[in-house]
Amino acid sequence: WTHSGNERTYAGDVDFGPAAAIPDFHSGFQVRWFDYLLKGKKTEGIPDKPVQLFVMGTGDGSKNEAGRLNHGGYWLEADGWPLPRAKPDTLYFHADGSLSAQAPADSISSTTFTFEPNHPVPTLGGNVSARVKDGAFDQRERPGFVGCRPPYLPLRARQDVVVFQTAPLEEDVQAIGPITVRLCVSSTAKDTDFTVKLLDVYPPGEDFPAGFDLNLTDAIMRMSYRNGRHERSLITPGEVYELTIEPFPTANVFKKGHRIRVDVSSSNFPRWDVNPNTGEPFGSSRRKVTADNTVYHSAGRASFIVLPVVEREEE
Repeated sequence: WTHSGNERTYAGDVDFGPAAAIPDFHSGFQVRWFDYLLKGKKTEGIPDKPVQLFVMGTGDGSKNEAGRLNHGGYWLEADGWPLPRAKPDTLYFHADGSLSAQAPADSISSTTFTFEPNHPVPTLGGNVSARVKDGAFDQRERPGFVGCRPPYLPLRARQDVVVFQTAPLEEDVQAIGPITVRLCVSSTAKDTDFTVKLLDVYPPGEDFPAGFDLNLTDAIMRMSYRNGRHERSLITPGEVYELTIEPFPTANVFKKGHRIRVDVSSSNFPRWDVNPNTGEPFGSSRRKVTADNTVYHSAGRASFIVLPVVEREEE
């Protein structure tokens, strides 16, 4: 999703095919919608069902003439939202970086990374509205994005980005609906952030020899506001907390041979302001401190993502 561009077929470096565009979005689509809702007049183009959404991911992964990835997609009508036929599929984080349906069995297991506020993870697209390049991009640093610098490595190569991904999928997986990420975490700081990002990982191919790490949706949790936006409460360094993070819903087909990936970090700048980790009131802090942040993935402290999986119907 981007703030505008409804009449285009692409967002960022990814194209979703000719069906994705709504050519008359501003001149006709909105009028038809208001006519139907306010006047009860149903015209051509108004769907029969109350929900109409675009499902991404049915393209062939080639590079089009504009240099964009052909991710493709199709329109789907449904009777309700979330889709009644969606089934929750839980994928657990593991110490080896894997993401699987098998719950962790280790009694003690965690991954610690160092979050340096002076060197935040750069924002490479996303469902943003302004001042940041929006849409889907291969998650590799490049010129033209704030915070990116040579040698322009993939974000997964950073020490402060913890990656959990499935093995190459043996069959297509279609996820449509709300997403939930549960993290068990701790920090050496009095306050810090945790970010999560869901990606569709393309394998290497002729047009994209290094593959393509496609961002789908992401979110952030500021620990001092873990109990709600209106209650600020600092954390105790070293204490373990359970977080529930809900990125924006998505609709995507992870094709056979692709990987489902979740990145965990503590920054995504300039989309979100960087937490100085001091616990001081925001806007008055004059310093920043480094935080060692830990994600737990043991039997008693499991971290996982829940995807709304919808079986694909014959097209």
